[in-house]
Amino acid sequence: MTLSVPRGTRTVNRYVSIKARYSRRVTSPYDIDEIFPDDTAEPVRLPRRQAGNSPQGLTVTLLADYTLRHRAWLPSAALVTLLMEAGVSQAGSRTAISRLARRGVLEGRRQGRRSFYRLTPAAAVFLAVGGSAIASPVAAEPWDEQWTVIAFSVPRDQAAQRRGLRAQLRWMGFAPLYDGLWVSPRGLTGKAREQLAEFGPTLTIFRGRYADPGRSPLDAWDTAAIARHYESFIASWHPLLPRIHAGQVSGPEAVRARTEVMDTYRRLPILDPGLPARLLPAGWLREPARDLFIAIYDGLAQNAEDHVRAVAAAGTDDPLRGVGAHTVAELAAGLPFAPADDHDQDI
Repeated sequence: MTLSVPRGTRTVNRYVSIKARYSRRVTSPYDIDEIFPDDTAEPVRLPRRQAGNSPQGLTVTLLADYTLRHRAWLPSAALVTLLMEAGVSQAGSRTAISRLARRGVLEGRRQGRRSFYRLTPAAAVFLAVGGSAIASPVAAEPWDEQWTVIAFSVPRDQAAQRRGLRAQLRWMGFAPLYDGLWVSPRGLTGKAREQLAEFGPTLTIFRGRYADPGRSPLDAWDTAAIARHYESFIASWHPLLPRIHAGQVSGPEAVRARTEVMDTYRRLPILDPGLPARLLPAGWLREPARDLFIAIYDGLAQNAEDHVRAVAAAGTDDPLRGVGAHTVAELAAGLPFAPADDHDQDI
């Protein structure tokens, strides 16, 4: 399926408006099972998270890793090749691309007999905002030993609003102590209050100290389970480091590993909302896991970029522009991407 790209209609002002709108509404583009269900009313629907790495999820990660800054076009043949190198069948690769186009995540165009795809502006905003949040380190802020408590009641016939509120709260670092009672050790910023205000008068918010006896607010998080996720991540990826340092990782393997380490690590900041250190068990692995992620993602960047560019160049006769890897630090800082000119014919 090929989508036509409207020309002369997307101005910088319109892009800024889109970015402002989606920045207010964004929760996490990576927690795609909860935040982007199939019945969402938003114009962009990222793929549902499945057990393991889904073809659509891998496609989105590939495009975000190498084209997000400039929303560069990639030949569909190149996307298929890269996905096949990651273990997706040719038919599965083409189906994933087609479905992402229908969801509004990709836009496409034809040049002769060849097809090209890139991220839509709205999808790029989602990915840039969420990627920055996931790649950023947790700030070691002092804790005043107070808890923010949010109680809410949403009618059963407003399932979409309830799901959206729960997703928003989780991305803000809250967790459910009870079904309609969510807690966080952090205070609410002005921006967070504005985001929650969009859900109407269904919330009661207060902040105070926990008083025994009763269920501890910390019980809202399964810290033992979170620790096991960190241990599994480190055990899975640490053996690759010596080969990276020795330059023994081929181009296709570098792309595959870089995509998979991002696809795996991106879930950890959602599971671990940055609880104050004094609430966590000794030897918490948040920083070691992040250091390992950076070492792999950045350590493979040049090798992976060279391979992606070589595969993409084989799928077009035109000069290849805007395709390149970014580092974790650049992603955390917020990629300064700009809307592509709809009159620009660069592939």
